[in-house]
Amino acid sequence: MAKASVRRLKVYEARFGFHDSVVAAPNQKAALDAWGVRQDLFAEGDARVSEDEAAIEAAQAHPGAPLRRAAGSNDPYGLAPNLPDIADAPRKPKPKARATKPAEPPPPPDRSALDRAEADLAELEVRHRDEKAELDRRMAALEKEIDAARRRWRSERRKAEAVVDEKRRAYRTAGG
Repeated sequence: MAKASVRRLKVYEARFGFHDSVVAAPNQKAALDAWGVRQDLFAEGDARVSEDEAAIEAAQAHPGAPLRRAAGSNDPYGLAPNLPDIADAPRKPKPKARATKPAEPPPPPDRSALDRAEADLAELEVRHRDEKAELDRRMAALEKEIDAARRRWRSERRKAEAVVDEKRRAYRTAGG
């Protein structure tokens, strides 16, 4: 009579993202296959043999099937992970719409300061234009005076050069 072989199952645990997972499997390779991963989580230290009695009991009830629960919670393991119960955030009451009369438009701003500033600017422009015209008139008079001085200098220079030439000739004819 053949004895029915009962395989000894170990329970392995690992954390995947936001879930803790356990699986009852005969060896590490079978556990990795059940979780659907190719890398060796045991070698990396991300998976280990479980020592939690509740996890072992739950995994033994569903051999070969990975069971999950929210990471770090004490909820029971299940085939579909449950999210922890979190109270809803308090709701802010909606503000009540009140019937109000429309606000009166503000009075137009006082323009007198702007008008005074614009008048001051216009007066400044007129003074500048008058001052420039006076300077231009004086500049024209100075240019005429410079031209007259230049003509006088040329005339006097020609006369002085003629005297120098005449005296030089007289000096040379005298033997010098």
